[in-house]
Amino acid sequence: MAGPPVPFSSLPLNKSVDAARLNAWGAHGETDELGFLNRQTPETVAAAAASEIKTGVRVPLDAPLDFQGQTPLFGRQVFVKDVYQKKPRIVHDDTWTFNTQSSTQWDGLRHFGYQKAGRFYNDTTVEDIAGTSAKGAQNPNVLGIHKAVERGGVMGRGILVDFRRWMEEGPGRDVVGDQFRQFHTSAIKFSWILDVLKWQGNTTPRFGDILIVRSGFFKSYRDMVASPEGEAEILRLTSMSPPGLGGVEQSDEVLQWIWENFSAVASDHPSFERWPTPFDWSMHEVLLAGWGCNIGELLDLEKLSEECKRQGRWSFFVASVPCYVPGGVASPVNGVAIF
Repeated sequence: MAGPPVPFSSLPLNKSVDAARLNAWGAHGETDELGFLNRQTPETVAAAAASEIKTGVRVPLDAPLDFQGQTPLFGRQVFVKDVYQKKPRIVHDDTWTFNTQSSTQWDGLRHFGYQKAGRFYNDTTVEDIAGTSAKGAQNPNVLGIHKAVERGGVMGRGILVDFRRWMEEGPGRDVVGDQFRQFHTSAIKFSWILDVLKWQGNTTPRFGDILIVRSGFFKSYRDMVASPEGEAEILRLTSMSPPGLGGVEQSDEVLQWIWENFSAVASDHPSFERWPTPFDWSMHEVLLAGWGCNIGELLDLEKLSEECKRQGRWSFFVASVPCYVPGGVASPVNGVAIF
């Protein structure tokens, strides 16, 4: 696949459902459950491995499952780990209980639908996912995260947009000023993203790439929780529904760029896009429900940023295999960047 199945200007493909903005339902067939992962063809993945894996250096992309402690954002459950000895043997087992959205995750295609239209990817309904419709009874795990696993994971060339480093070491501080604030509803503008790519030495997307945006969320978060005042601010954020967070701007220009270049998107902040959206639509709706584009959130990109700087390149091979849970909504990324 050398490019998107249809031009961006052709969207929406299904015009019968109101409020299903820019949907691409049917682009890969009426029963497709992969969406953008169709772009990660064997040829695309092989080309990415050949061009990107040079030194063998691997950088993990996941934060600890318990990194948010007792106060996960969006009111989600805390991570619980139970390690126990299987007496009398000298043997241990453990059980984990956690919300798949509380640390580094891929949003699967069951996660977020068109809010007004009440539809998920490829015109799937809440009843389909609940298994109470004819379609759902026939395929009760429709759009589950297991489809990404059965495809072979999320693999390909990744490119890092190191917005935070551009802010700290490049011209970004003078350009942005106080327009972007990590823990307030504020946008990383598309023009800034393009400026970052140029500053990094003209990092150029190729079709099928995985877009990864670093805002420096983990640096800001760790600095914040290191003080009593910061802990109080985290409590304030977790009490908000929803919390105000910085992220990528919502615009048709950003969406067209994603449509024409990428097979998945990810970032280090909790929502990828600024949150809440200032419009009557969100990129979560278009990406997940409209296109079947998985969204990675809360990737810990601090080590990746350092390695990109050290090697002087901001592209690499991404290897990620979600947890194999039939019908799962989301999953830890379980990912590495390989140079």
